[in-house]
Amino acid sequence: TEAALTLAPYARSLAATTSEAVIRTRPDSPPASEVVGAEVLPSILAGLHARHPGLAVDVVLSDRMQDLLRRDADIAVRMAPPTQGALVARRVGTIRLGLYGHRRYLDGRGVPETPADLARHSVIGFDAETPFLRAMMRDAPALAGAGFAWRSDSTLAQLAAVRAGFGLGACHTALAARHPDLVRVLPEIVWELPTFVAMHEDLRSLRRCRVAFDALAEGMAAYCGG
Repeated sequence: TEAALTLAPYARSLAATTSEAVIRTRPDSPPASEVVGAEVLPSILAGLHARHPGLAVDVVLSDRMQDLLRRDADIAVRMAPPTQGALVARRVGTIRLGLYGHRRYLDGRGVPETPADLARHSVIGFDAETPFLRAMMRDAPALAGAGFAWRSDSTLAQLAAVRAGFGLGACHTALAARHPDLVRVLPEIVWELPTFVAMHEDLRSLRRCRVAFDALAEGMAAYCGG
C-alpha cells in the first residue's frame, strides 16, 4: 500500500540499526566448513580462549557460503576468495586434498595403481552436486566412472567413512598427516582450495573481532603450511 511504501525507508533503517546492535552484543560467530570447524578450529580457538577467557565464541559449521554483508556471521573461514567489496579478507594459504583410504581397507581391497582402478573400489562422495564435486570430477574424471558407494553431503560423514575403512575419499593432506592409518593413494590426484579469513570492514573497530580474526588467520596459516 501507499502507506507501507512511505514506511519502507524507516523500516530499512530500523533493520540496519537493529542488526548493528545485535552484532555488537552477541558472541563472535565464525562460520567454517564442517571439517575445518570440527578438526582444525578447536585447537585454534582453545588457544584464543586461553588468552582471552572472557571471549565467547559461537561457531557455525557449514559448507554453504555465509553472507557477511547481511551479518550472518562476524568472521568466516572460506575456501574461496570473497568478492564483496565491504569485506576485509586475508589469504592464509592453500588447503590441499588428496585421495585416502584406511590401511585396513587397503589391506583387504588392494591399492589402486592407476585412476582406472577406482572402478573396482568403494569411493566416498557427495549425494548432491556441489562446486567441490564438479571440481573433483574435472580434476579426476576417473571418479565419475567409479560411482559412489557412500554418498553424503556432510564432509564430516565422508571423513568418518574414510576413517572407518569404508572406502577411498578426499581428505586434507595436513589432516591425514595426523592419522598414520590413513594412506594416500594416486598422489597425482590433488585438489587445492585457496583459504581466506574474512570479516565485514565495519567490525575492525571492535577489539574482540580483531583479536579473533588475527587468531584465526594465524592458526589457519599454520594449518595450511603444515
